[in-house]
Amino acid sequence: MKIVVTGSRGQLAQSLVERACGRPDIEIITVGRPDLDLARMETILPAIERCRPDLVVSAAAYTAVDQAESEAEKAFAINALGAGAVAEAAASLDVPVIHLSTDYVFDGTKEGSYCEDDTPAPLSVYGASKLAGERAVVTANPLHVVLRTGWVYSPFGKNFVKTMLQLAEDHEEIAVVNDQWGNPSSALDLADAILVAAGLMTQRNRDQVSGIYHLSGTGIASRADLARHVLSVSGTHGGPSARVRNVPTTDFPAPARRPANSSLSCARFAEIFGRTMPAWQPSAETTVRRLLRDRPG
Repeated sequence: MKIVVTGSRGQLAQSLVERACGRPDIEIITVGRPDLDLARMETILPAIERCRPDLVVSAAAYTAVDQAESEAEKAFAINALGAGAVAEAAASLDVPVIHLSTDYVFDGTKEGSYCEDDTPAPLSVYGASKLAGERAVVTANPLHVVLRTGWVYSPFGKNFVKTMLQLAEDHEEIAVVNDQWGNPSSALDLADAILVAAGLMTQRNRDQVSGIYHLSGTGIASRADLARHVLSVSGTHGGPSARVRNVPTTDFPAPARRPANSSLSCARFAEIFGRTMPAWQPSAETTVRRLLRDRPG
């Protein structure tokens, strides 16, 4: 199975490459700028077509949540038009697409975890652009799986877990919001689940699994909970640690509004694909220990 992944430096792209390493049944090809640039529509089909894939994972995106408030046109060009063009390119080759979306399509007012049938109501330009991207993908390619996830971390790129460890190097106490709730999600765990989904989507019954799904780490936490766990694990293993002080979101004013509750129910994915994501705590510990192991010096 040959899988093309849009974007080459993102957390998910690098995680897919790592998880497929050593598996003779899977070949991962990452395609990023300048060969494939979601802001330059004319690059998308040729870049994907050259690879002759069995499936496309649409992972590249505009992810600067706050900056998107002042760059709405760019955010929509990449996250909506670009995502739709990737799905259309896959459709022209008669192959399925797995598209990554976000928990930020919801407004966070629900009590309890969001299901796929809940009505999206994004609070930010970023969330709105990703919702538009979902709809473009669904329209462009009948062989689609849209995966909403959130709070993604990994040993790669920039993410919350790495930021907490970096802050702990120079601070005895870190203020972290405790009124935003979600599901911390390891990109490596997401990659494992995506490879399972890809296997089913390339079989004969691939049209029967198309749809929108939620996929995130098991268990709900606040930002402060995640930070406290990360720094506790780090301290236990000789890494940087700090006290975590709970503060409200209002202490960190930002251009883009975040949903207070973006937790996701992943029951539908587990039922259809037979895969349940691990609990977030051990996955976060695994990432922290790896980051400490790989520290310079």
